[in-house]
Amino acid sequence: MSLTTQDLRTLALESGAVGFGVTDASPFGEARSKIHANRSNGMAAGLRFTYGDPDLATDVTISFPWARSLVVIAHPYLSRSSVPAEHGPEIGLFATADHYEPVEQVTSKLTERLRAHGYEAEALIDDNRLADRAAAVRAGVGWIGRSTMVLVPGHGPWTLLGTVVTNAVLQPTDQMTRGCGTCTDCIPACPTGAISTEGVDARRCIAAWLQMPGHLPMWIRPHIGTRIYGCDDCLTSCPPGHPALTRVELKSSDRTFDRLLALGDRELRDAFSWWYIPDRDPRFLRRNVLVAAGNSGDRRLLEAIEAQFDHRSSLVRGHAFWAYARLAGRESWHRLEQAYRTEKFPDAVRELESAMLMLRFPYG
Repeated sequence: MSLTTQDLRTLALESGAVGFGVTDASPFGEARSKIHANRSNGMAAGLRFTYGDPDLATDVTISFPWARSLVVIAHPYLSRSSVPAEHGPEIGLFATADHYEPVEQVTSKLTERLRAHGYEAEALIDDNRLADRAAAVRAGVGWIGRSTMVLVPGHGPWTLLGTVVTNAVLQPTDQMTRGCGTCTDCIPACPTGAISTEGVDARRCIAAWLQMPGHLPMWIRPHIGTRIYGCDDCLTSCPPGHPALTRVELKSSDRTFDRLLALGDRELRDAFSWWYIPDRDPRFLRRNVLVAAGNSGDRRLLEAIEAQFDHRSSLVRGHAFWAYARLAGRESWHRLEQAYRTEKFPDAVRELESAMLMLRFPYG
């Protein structure tokens, strides 16, 4: 008995998917051109993922020469998400837990069904070998919003994507004719002006910076607020996503800044094992927590921040100096002077000098 697109649609939707589509495995020329353009004009900043090898990401047959069709699903995640505890860190709702687990469950069922019928099949989820948003749009799962998120009818941007590559020749589904029209709500909603009619400029995107290695630029730290991973402002402002937000009552997280800062490096990294952290280096996650704690306005965190002055990493110490000055204001001068007399590493010394300059000329 042959396997049809409708058979796979029924299986996906019964397994929890809210979007489904099929497209052929031919290259995504428009997506490739856009990625190359963003790399050339600087809008890609230091992003990796599909920006690392645009040709690979936009032609799945390079990785899977036998590929003939792509089966794409969208899975909702809001019902499993949580909002920050009072005075706690903000995390993008897509990352409050490993929300890719149910996506993997659906793609596994699709893969098993295809293989049971004698076809080759491999699942790709958040994988550098596929520009999955381009696949979702061509398969008719949704359309690309101005925020570059795939918007799924009834769910807007609040879904995660999964794709199954197969050598089965399946009937493609129609692309959507819907689009954002005249809506530009996500553009003014962005705290740093990263979104425009040209797309998203990663050089100004908070979520992108929180996944970058190295020191966070001084200019963006106040804009980060209490975020430690992700930024939902363009999503919460998106009208197609409002119905999904109103359908759920999000539970409150028990994560707090002091608890996170008290964890050892490995414990902190493992507490968010599903996150992308550059080189799996916990210093970059601790850096994010310190900046957000410094922006929190919660002076009860001063002791926890000051404890990071002795961290083995000069990068962590440097961000702790900034966070302490940001939170304590002029009262931190004496303690920062003490640290200045003993700090030997140039990058941490520069952070101290910037923190002390900030006390003289505070942010508005």
